Amino acid sequence: MDIPWLKTFADRWLTQDQQGRTPHALLLLGAAGTGKRATAAWLAERMLDPGSAASMPQYPARVMVHPDLHWLSQPEDKHSIGIEQIRELIREMSLTSHHGIGKVAVIDPANIMTNAAANSLLKTLEEPSGNALIILIADRISRLPATILSRCQRASLGLPDEQTALAWLDRLQPGTQWPQALREAGGAPLAAVAGVERLADASVLARDLKALGSRAASPIEVAERWTKQYPDIALDWLGRQVQACIYRMGGAAPESTGSLVDESVLQHMDSRNLFCYLDVINRLRGQASGSYNLQLTLEGLLIDWTEGLVHCRAQESDSGLWPLAGAR
Repeated sequence: MDIPWLKTFADRWLTQDQQGRTPHALLLLGAAGTGKRATAAWLAERMLDPGSAASMPQYPARVMVHPDLHWLSQPEDKHSIGIEQIRELIREMSLTSHHGIGKVAVIDPANIMTNAAANSLLKTLEEPSGNALIILIADRISRLPATILSRCQRASLGLPDEQTALAWLDRLQPGTQWPQALREAGGAPLAAVAGVERLADASVLARDLKALGSRAASPIEVAERWTKQYPDIALDWLGRQVQACIYRMGGAAPESTGSLVDESVLQHMDSRNLFCYLDVINRLRGQASGSYNLQLTLEGLLIDWTEGLVHCRAQESDSGLWPLAGAR
């Protein structure tokens, strides 16, 4: 199934390809759920087997099995992509193409490479062997060093408008609660597909957040429950609610943001602290899963939420982890 909001990117890439102007290092950016991995899979197929490739990225992503495609992901037992993995990838890319066309490497996600791994990749990004395409995928650009950014052509895959997204989702699976799922996913259709079955979980998170705002619940108890029951969605969900609060304070209609925060709670918060709070959450979301203590981090975040974010900017730490002084 075509992903229509990626047509502009696909058309631009095909034009570059016809003109012989495609880059050898491409950084795909955009919110989670916009189709970056589907795009990477499409680009690999366009290069290695153009006769079989569709005219634009597809859902589900069609990741081909090919000896000249090397897709590097986070190891199951590690929090980052390390230098040894990158060195092995570089070695593979230096070998002769099996089919004589070229080679494609995908690093997914690139923002969890260690500094040593990123540094070891620089020369290959600048001067790859033979006909090569290296694709880096990142949901957030902040974790990538400037040396990597300067060596890649960037392509930002934006969110579709709500009408386009809902029309596509309805074709995918008619009769589903797509409007609510899309709001919970921050407007990202593929994230809505992944999250539609967790709408009930989002309702529990919303109930907890409202209870914290009225001091009817303990941030310690809520953090413990979120860590045990919703470890994979809690930070993303909280970040979207804070972003929605910022929109509301800026005059956006509540319906357009999907915010589940009571207006009475917002009246006690400084908008500057909301930006600070969102920045902390986003930096945490940009780190590899398991690289920090989720429960302690949620405790710190939720304690400050109950106190109206009065300590946010004063206590923000350089490490990117929420400070936990006095959390217990």
